[in-house]
Amino acid sequence: MTSLQEHLSHPKYRPDIDGLRAIAVLSVIAFHAFPSSLQGGFIGVDIFFVISGYLISTIIFQNLEKGTFSFTEFYARRVKRIFPALILVLVACYVFGWFALFADEYKQLSKHIAAGAGFVSNIVLWSEAGYFDNSGETKPLLHLWSLGIEEQFYIFWPLLLWFAWERNFNLLTITVLIAIVSFGLNITGVIAHPVATFYSPQTRFWELLCGSLLAWTTLYKKDSFSAIKLKLDGWLAGAVYRNSHAADGKTLANALSILGMLLLAFGFFIINKDLNFPGRWAVIPMLAAVMIISAGPNAWVNRIVLSHPLAVWFGLISFPLYLWHWPLLSFAQIIETDVPSMNIRAIAVLLAVALAWLTYILIEKPIRLGSHSRAKTAVLLLLMLGIGYVGYASYSRDGLGFRKADAQTKTKMYADVNGTVLYNTPEDWVDERCKTVLEGASYNYLMCRFTTATPKMLVVGDSHAAQFVYDSISKGSNDLALVGVNGCLPFIDLVSINPTEEFAEKSTRCRVVVPIVLKLLKEFPSIQRVVFATRGAMYIEGFGFGNTDSKNLYRIIKSPDDVLTENYNQFVSGYVATINEILKLGKAVVFIEDVPEIGISAKNCVDERPLRITDKALPECDVSRKSFEERNINYRRAVDAINAATHKRIKIFPAYEYLCDESTCGGMHDDMSYFYDDDHLSMRGSKFIFDKFTEWLDKESK
Repeated sequence: MTSLQEHLSHPKYRPDIDGLRAIAVLSVIAFHAFPSSLQGGFIGVDIFFVISGYLISTIIFQNLEKGTFSFTEFYARRVKRIFPALILVLVACYVFGWFALFADEYKQLSKHIAAGAGFVSNIVLWSEAGYFDNSGETKPLLHLWSLGIEEQFYIFWPLLLWFAWERNFNLLTITVLIAIVSFGLNITGVIAHPVATFYSPQTRFWELLCGSLLAWTTLYKKDSFSAIKLKLDGWLAGAVYRNSHAADGKTLANALSILGMLLLAFGFFIINKDLNFPGRWAVIPMLAAVMIISAGPNAWVNRIVLSHPLAVWFGLISFPLYLWHWPLLSFAQIIETDVPSMNIRAIAVLLAVALAWLTYILIEKPIRLGSHSRAKTAVLLLLMLGIGYVGYASYSRDGLGFRKADAQTKTKMYADVNGTVLYNTPEDWVDERCKTVLEGASYNYLMCRFTTATPKMLVVGDSHAAQFVYDSISKGSNDLALVGVNGCLPFIDLVSINPTEEFAEKSTRCRVVVPIVLKLLKEFPSIQRVVFATRGAMYIEGFGFGNTDSKNLYRIIKSPDDVLTENYNQFVSGYVATINEILKLGKAVVFIEDVPEIGISAKNCVDERPLRITDKALPECDVSRKSFEERNINYRRAVDAINAATHKRIKIFPAYEYLCDESTCGGMHDDMSYFYDDDHLSMRGSKFIFDKFTEWLDKESK
């Protein structure tokens, strides 16, 4: 097949831009591998956005003006540029994950492979940010969020510019307007919707569009600004040099590149992950990149530092290096069940560099250059579609649990959780009896299940209420019902919320619980006892425990304007208000003091992983009694306050006592895990605790 004739003109190659790419990718790698060494290294992604916007827009502007723009050729070049390395990394992750991951991990990886193949990783990752989302460090394809944004820009921007050009609209005006809107959405959204703002294309496009504005001014207003530049250059030269110095633009170019590099350095060491990013902080890497690029290839920093052969070499392999580094680091953390040692992370980085160079030499260059361009493009498209299908199919089949890698652990822990109230599909969370009684009510996130038509006990709360009745629900025993919503306290008007959630949506979700409980108590007079169970310490303290979910920074608020609230008082007042409503109906109330949080994913405690980097003992799934007591001191005090405020008309079941002794609290019994993850009971643990609860209740009732 003949090659596709090249018509698109391209900007002259600038080695200094490759050098800037090197800074961007190496800063990201430093942040990921050694975060304490460069806390703001993640802004390297923002540098990539500006570079991409500049180069892509230069191509589009030039070819629209010349009448040589071709969508077919434009996207064919993007396919040959991006697909080869990405396909290789996606396949490598799928194959390695087959042997290294448990089913739940492989299911998530497969979903991310499908999302990566469809260039919607940012959207998928955004949708995952929530109550049961696992740590980003254990997502080997987390970094593809930025590629998703770039690809979405590559689809949206050429189409819009072509449409505008055909209708004789001013391209500068359109670029400025969209950039302003995007930046405005970024500023207004970073506090109210931080996760959405980080991952959304509409709140990130302004960074690429700043590169587009630079491209436009470079192409069309170079002469218009020359007089201003010469005046500024002359003024700077007079300020810098003792003797008269010709106003030739060099002093200004050098000043721009030096200031740009200083601004980048400032960003690397001042910006950190705890700031509201992107927001206003993203202006720093954007402005730095614009200044360095606009300085031109002859500025001293650009010519000597950025155009240095080593910097250019890293720039040339920057794309495959970006693709390879994070899966290697992430898989290392998954396999080690903890942050890998410094040596392992250093080896992962070196391996990423080697793989990136091999990918560039053996895969990227041969495909991008040479003949048979149309055939290469078609094959790459088919391969990417195939990978996307395989990823989606593996995700749909629950991570292919039949794989040998998962068999032993499934026997020990996972198999006894499948099909429970909490971990099956949301469509099964509400049974037919609930749907009949609650006709017209919202079912979003609601768990409502009955074991009998005449339940005697109603369990109410969040996922920690559901965990107590796994066994009962699955066996249809104990004459009970469950009503709960994950991540919600059963309060009348207060809402438990973390920074990844929107108040309007979360309040709608949480505030249905108490009305549904009151309705069920009227519809089912057989219910004589209401049992409340929630993850107390997390709501009181506002954050998770251990190394698994500290990201959940919960606040208990009444309106989105309640920024500075004191969770302890809200927890107490919210429970007192709800319990008083139940007591008015003459029902008995039991409050379950929560089981311990073990602070580590239980699957790492029950079995050796299929693959290991180092030979080390399994982590302990126990916490010291002292640390448990320190974690729960305010929660226990709150329970006492609730009891006192309701005139001690409630009974308190200390569930934690059955998993604690004098020295430790934990979830391993006879080499079996009583936990599913870091804080939820497995089916085995659920049966154990509920049996203890039944015995306790019998004694209390006598």
